[in-house]
Amino acid sequence: MVPNTALLLPAVALAAWTFVMWAWMYATRIPAITGSKMKLDPSIPRGEQMATLPPEVRWKADNYNHLFEQPTLFYPMVIVLALIPASGAIELGLAWSYLGSRVVHSLFQATVNKIEVRFALFLLSSLILLALVIRAAMLLLL
Repeated sequence: MVPNTALLLPAVALAAWTFVMWAWMYATRIPAITGSKMKLDPSIPRGEQMATLPPEVRWKADNYNHLFEQPTLFYPMVIVLALIPASGAIELGLAWSYLGSRVVHSLFQATVNKIEVRFALFLLSSLILLALVIRAAMLLLL
């Protein structure tokens, strides 16, 4: 059995994208904290302190956190699919589509953050991920 390692590249790219969002979050958060002269106090819940930052700063952190939610299902799915000899172009296309939809979602949330559009982008990525799960199940069961 030869793994389909091409399926792993979108997972590596999504992990790299997570670090892009991490850097963007700190590139905006640290100047905002410094500029507001916020005293970081461990006795105050982090959420309360960060809630005082401008929304445009918080959006990057919110998206960074989102990249540790649903994408945690994506990573094992591409590993499973990479190990199934019958996986191929459909699964690879879905994996790249999922990555693309998450990047667009990140960029939108970090800049514009109109909730209705953001939800539509989230729904699209969710459906792509669901298709990956269904494809994995079909390939394993058939």
